[in-house]
Amino acid sequence: MAREKQIIECVPNFSEGRNKDVIKQITDEVESVKGVKLLDVDPGEATNRTVVTFVGEPSVVVEAAFRCVKKAAQLIDMRQHHGAHPRMGATDVCPLIPVAGITLEECAVLARQLAERIANELQVPCYCYEAAAKTPERKNLAICRKGEYEGLPQRMTEPAEAPDYGAREWDEQLARTGCTAVGARDFLIATNFNLNTTSTRRANAIAFDVREKGRPMREGGSPVGKPMKDEKGEVIMQPGTLKATKAIGWFIDEYGIAQVSMNITDINITPLHVAFDEVCRCAQNRGIRVTGTEIVGLIPKRTLLEAGTYFLKKQQRSTGIPEEDIIKIAIMSMGLDDLKPFNPREKVIEYLLEDADKTPKLIDLTVKEFANETSRESPAPGGGTISAYMGTLGAALGTMVANLSSHKAGWDACWEEFSNWAEKGQAIQAELMVLVDEDTEAFNRIMSAFGLPKGTDEEKAARSQAIQEATLFATEVPLHTMKASYKVFELCRAMAEEGNPNSVSDAGVGVLAARAAVLGAGLNVKINASGLKDKETAARLVAEANQLIEKANEAEAEIMKIVEAKL
Repeated sequence: MAREKQIIECVPNFSEGRNKDVIKQITDEVESVKGVKLLDVDPGEATNRTVVTFVGEPSVVVEAAFRCVKKAAQLIDMRQHHGAHPRMGATDVCPLIPVAGITLEECAVLARQLAERIANELQVPCYCYEAAAKTPERKNLAICRKGEYEGLPQRMTEPAEAPDYGAREWDEQLARTGCTAVGARDFLIATNFNLNTTSTRRANAIAFDVREKGRPMREGGSPVGKPMKDEKGEVIMQPGTLKATKAIGWFIDEYGIAQVSMNITDINITPLHVAFDEVCRCAQNRGIRVTGTEIVGLIPKRTLLEAGTYFLKKQQRSTGIPEEDIIKIAIMSMGLDDLKPFNPREKVIEYLLEDADKTPKLIDLTVKEFANETSRESPAPGGGTISAYMGTLGAALGTMVANLSSHKAGWDACWEEFSNWAEKGQAIQAELMVLVDEDTEAFNRIMSAFGLPKGTDEEKAARSQAIQEATLFATEVPLHTMKASYKVFELCRAMAEEGNPNSVSDAGVGVLAARAAVLGAGLNVKINASGLKDKETAARLVAEANQLIEKANEAEAEIMKIVEAKL
């Protein structure tokens, strides 16, 4: 199965919030990197600091981060900087944040590599903080930034205080740039829970119920009792119910309501939907209702998918439904459009990246457009693409039967079993959907390779190698389609045997589509393998294809007997 696309976010803070020309030159560096999406530029005059947010695949985001750190080092003179916010460099902090398909630990490795590159190539010393910290105490940014810019000359060469990369004696260049803290942290969600009250005090009480820090313990358990203290004279806190959260209550004039305003600092520990349910519970205990949720800024897609899946399971409904439908359930369940319309295309990071990518895709065409595009005189899309799409339709039919079975009256005890099958079907469908476009891309690679120059012996050799590499890729893609399409048989067999008997014919059509997909993709494996000079590899790929064809024919015959017997 194709791996989920890796996406990270970078939120560098620059020590300039007043000079718009300087800020623009820095953000231009971000936008100069293809594949990076600049999401937000937030300058602050009092802090004299600008927070920039951009996202993309790891390699391009790290490159954009390096370029904007370089530009900031050229343009910002820390000797002239004054502002209300703590800072120690032209680029003060530069965190990398996992969004999709990548772990925090992987981001930490990237952060250390970026810090080392900044130190080596730009001569800007770097501290590593949070998940990228090289020592436990430096996980805390405040420790890295101790003494701020003014304290750096003394710290530069002290063994316990020196930066992780680029430590050296204080000089004029260092005086200009200062140091940078490069780190990796989890994604932070800022959210407000709307309450059917105007009381800030009640909202605060709910916030104290749930936030990790909790509230002070008071004498006699009375809300007005004196705060209790330990032997060191420090106030004893009664922790709240939600880890990795900070919260307060406030009143919003614009809406005329009180809210519980919350930062979720680790969505792996406390996902948004868990926070929502817990705030609802604590509000209800105080005679208050949560009427909806307001998300501040952007969120990863998984936040809504996890929420939608959670609420579907609470309803004992199938979770193997299209992504858009799961997100709709999340929006309705948490009241995300309570105060104003909630558009996932404007709030979900992955969707913003998709919409920024102008590359046309076959899967975005209508059914009529897809058929017309196939019928044109151009050789792509061709049989391999159509095979992948037939496999997609086979998976979709099997998934449909699973969802119908999950929701069938009187079959309530089996809803989860069929939901699991539907989830498997959606995964197969997603895998094959990618292959629809990948097969056409494989053909285009071959055409591009044939178009390379061949005037010299070197050019001829490079062209020949490129053709062979493209041909191998064009052989492997339909083989991948065969393997993915073969998975449809297990799904459709289960649905023919156990699914809603009224839909057994749909399971049968799914089987026929899967067989056509396997055999059709097999033809593409064979015709492309014939162009490989490496005959041993070609023979291995064709043998694997033939084996899948044989297994597909057997599976189709077996399952169709089950289908015919039930008609």
